[in-house]
Amino acid sequence: MSKNPLEGRVVIVTGGGRGMGRAMALGFARAGAAGVAVTSAGSPDETAAVAREIDAIAGRPAGMALTADVGDAAACARAVEAVVARFGALHILMSNAGKGMRHVGESRGAFWKADSAGWDSVIATNVNGPFHMAKPAVPHMIAAGWGRIVNISKTIDSMHEVGNSPYGCSKAAVDAMTMSWAQDLEGTGVTANLLAPGGLVNTTFSRANAITRARDTGKKLFEAEDIVPAAVWLASEDSASYTGCRFNAARWDDKLPPSEAGALAHERPIFPAPGRSNKLAAAWNVRSAVQA
Repeated sequence: MSKNPLEGRVVIVTGGGRGMGRAMALGFARAGAAGVAVTSAGSPDETAAVAREIDAIAGRPAGMALTADVGDAAACARAVEAVVARFGALHILMSNAGKGMRHVGESRGAFWKADSAGWDSVIATNVNGPFHMAKPAVPHMIAAGWGRIVNISKTIDSMHEVGNSPYGCSKAAVDAMTMSWAQDLEGTGVTANLLAPGGLVNTTFSRANAITRARDTGKKLFEAEDIVPAAVWLASEDSASYTGCRFNAARWDDKLPPSEAGALAHERPIFPAPGRSNKLAAAWNVRSAVQA
């Protein structure tokens, strides 16, 4: 992978005002992206600050801050058109915006005790959000003959753990959705893949008590920046042979060339390989010595 693997590429990072979204947006700028747009549902000061950081990294006006709730299809369409109007293209969509369990209650509990409005909000953002942003974005990618969709997922064994609904099941839906999209996009030059941070991330997205508990018990705690190398690689030409695949950023090894690190980070889908013929056979062909 070249020093500037995203040179000439235009990116949208949803939920780009803080945490992993901010880290990835800045990472894309360092990788030479021609334009990086960051969106949030309602934090204009944060996204504006990130856009200024992108400009500073690029040494030119390369950052763009947009207010767009991914649960609102019309807002997503406006955001995509604004990006294309400014930068002339759109090549990469990093669907990072998400809502966690704190939106359904202050502590983990049985699903029937969850706040219904919070439940609806999590599903609207985590499941509908990637679709609402991808729908207007993909035609621009197909027209260019090249594109990358990367949807943020989560650790497989935490999708179905106790007290983690609807967040866990929302991410399982994203995994299924991404694999379906990859087949729809076959032959267009556009790929769709999944990227999980690999565990609990030290950001405001996670509950404060979960962060404290991890530190007290010695549980591995990831920083927002840990996901960046895998994200940049998935957004680049170097990942072209992968689509409908799932990657775990915790398996990324910076000591390896990016193509080898990507193969190591590749893990099996959450679903068994289908018995019928499937265009995504390579998704289950995991070369990593560590299997999901």
